[in-house]
Amino acid sequence: MFRFLRVNMATKTCVFEEIPQEYAGLGGRALTSAIVAREVPPTCTPIGPHNKLVFAPGLLGATNSPNANRISVGCKSPLTEGIKESNAGGQPGGHLARLAILAVIVEDMAEEGQWWQLEVSKDHAKLVPSETAGLNNFDTVAKLVEKYGSDCSYVTIGRAGEFKLTAASIAFTDRELRPMRHAGRGGVGAVMGSKGLKAIIVNPEGGKNQPLVDEAAFRDASKRFAKALAEHPITSKGLAEYGTAVLVNILHEAGGLPTANFTVGRFDKHEAVSGELLNQVTKERGGTVAHGCMSGCMIRCSGILPDKKGKFQSKWPEYETLWAFGPHSGIGDLDAISQYDYLCDDIGVDTIDVGVAMGVAMAGGGIPYGDAKAVLAAMHAISEGTPLGRIIGCGTATTGRVFGVRRVPTVKGQSLPAYDPRAVKGQGVTYATSPMGADHTAGYAVTANILSSGGTVDPLKKEGQIELSRNLQVATASVDSVGLCLFTAFAILDVPDALPAIVDMLNAKFGWQLTGDDVVTLGQRILSTEIDFNRRAGITQAADVLPDFFTDEKLPPHNTTFDITHDELKTVFNWIEEKG
Repeated sequence: MFRFLRVNMATKTCVFEEIPQEYAGLGGRALTSAIVAREVPPTCTPIGPHNKLVFAPGLLGATNSPNANRISVGCKSPLTEGIKESNAGGQPGGHLARLAILAVIVEDMAEEGQWWQLEVSKDHAKLVPSETAGLNNFDTVAKLVEKYGSDCSYVTIGRAGEFKLTAASIAFTDRELRPMRHAGRGGVGAVMGSKGLKAIIVNPEGGKNQPLVDEAAFRDASKRFAKALAEHPITSKGLAEYGTAVLVNILHEAGGLPTANFTVGRFDKHEAVSGELLNQVTKERGGTVAHGCMSGCMIRCSGILPDKKGKFQSKWPEYETLWAFGPHSGIGDLDAISQYDYLCDDIGVDTIDVGVAMGVAMAGGGIPYGDAKAVLAAMHAISEGTPLGRIIGCGTATTGRVFGVRRVPTVKGQSLPAYDPRAVKGQGVTYATSPMGADHTAGYAVTANILSSGGTVDPLKKEGQIELSRNLQVATASVDSVGLCLFTAFAILDVPDALPAIVDMLNAKFGWQLTGDDVVTLGQRILSTEIDFNRRAGITQAADVLPDFFTDEKLPPHNTTFDITHDELKTVFNWIEEKG
């Protein structure tokens, strides 16, 4: 039977409890957002005792469904001051689900200066003093593996989390025990650090796949979903061969690759940071192409890139990482960006918010534009806790304020990712309106705007963008609740049987009678809950806008502006009646 694990950092108590009725039938993002909305005072200090940190596997965790072992992390965000859900791959999500733990809820705070680690196994949960304080993620995990072994999985924070920097992430170990899968956005690592929780050790021994009401029906639906992933060219080949970096050349050609702090839509060194080159270099150095970050992954977009001597350098940087440290910051050096990516994983910071902060610091004169060595020094400064490091480590909005930059690409305090909203307008609608702040994964309109997946909507025109973003935000909220990787969305959008197969898996697992319409209802319910929390936190519709330079300045080469009005943006969540 599924259960919650409540951990109180002040009293050091760990209690397994039955799932309260109000949370029945929820998982992943639906569950983290419901718990935060119900149990966290919206106006509380995010790094104070009243905030809670929630870890929740998805509804299909610990089953034979492909790509279903992701984990959601929820809290009030110290970066946006609103509700936050950030999800990640790696092994801990699947391991918690195998232990029948639907959520770990971390409450209150340890005494200032004390660091603890949480041991979780089948019938045991205990807080013990941590001996890894002061270490970054790779050294922390190495020390934990010495004590707990290689069959466990690990959730950790680096020094950025200990410093409570607002771009701090939470690391989850992959299948090879590398802390390289991150809940990156919104400063969730700062919340973990504020509670004095350095690590969670998940021992899956004795755990098992979750019981299914109808095993035969689940097996049939799982095979159909796997077939859909295997049939789609992006989920079967494109992402495995080139990773998400396959998008660098595509967005360059589309004129939507934000360059030099969102002043141009193309980067003349794009090929030097492309997925095609990443694939070539990886093969030449004997690295790994087509690597999965978690058990059950069929897409395998996470390659392993060695350095020039063949020694491990980093996982494949994601497209957004390559962009933030590359075109955005004027650096066309794949190895340099790979080193930044490793340092972000090690120190425990969001590659997007910190990468964009580098470019904004360059715009403000704090770092020379395109200076790879200066960026490397700034990364080490984050780990050392210097004043510059703490500024950059708090992300783009803070960096922009400190360096007096007018053009700061953030919404609700969170930095825009790698798609210029003037050339990919559906993505701009999502950036402006998502309750999470600027987040490409909250409603990935690149699908229809650029990749012609799930239809085609002209990325340079305003027509159809509101509806596109609305539908994708609703669908994404549901996908995040099931525990599926977002990239399964390509198959869901294009293969007619993919969504019915997911619905059939849920029905077969839980004995439900869901239809496709119920998936829409669930997504709307999640978004309504999140928006309501934000309203109670003081974040109104006035915050649902892009920075004004996107409407004032034309973006070459198409010379377009973001021309979707605020009144039009207010119609995205058209099932919610706003008060006042």
